[in-house]
Amino acid sequence: MRLLPALLLAPLLTLPVAVSLPAFAQHDHHHAPAPAAAGKNAPLADGVVKKIDKAAGEIVIQHGQLDSIGMPPMTMAFGVADQGWLNKLKAGDKIRFAAVMKGSMPVVSRYEPAK
Repeated sequence: MRLLPALLLAPLLTLPVAVSLPAFAQHDHHHAPAPAAAGKNAPLADGVVKKIDKAAGEIVIQHGQLDSIGMPPMTMAFGVADQGWLNKLKAGDKIRFAAVMKGSMPVVSRYEPAK
């Protein structure tokens, strides 16, 4: 009959571990935030400006692989390091640009016209 108390106690001892696993799984253990200087050194990627949203302070770019922020090719919105760029760029512009993460927002840290 000693087995019965052990069987009843086992679930209680494993409960704290089971409760903490979801929180542990949600934490990103592999990605450190990019340092501020990373924008100047981030590699340039090819992109095509699809939309300028001045009200949101964003630019939508169809882009190739962005190794600096781990994004596969897609079309997505980016913040911009310089709000003045929103007045210089227009839909259809082909650019080469660098991107960094600022919090959860991808940001164009620099760009140049594609040649």
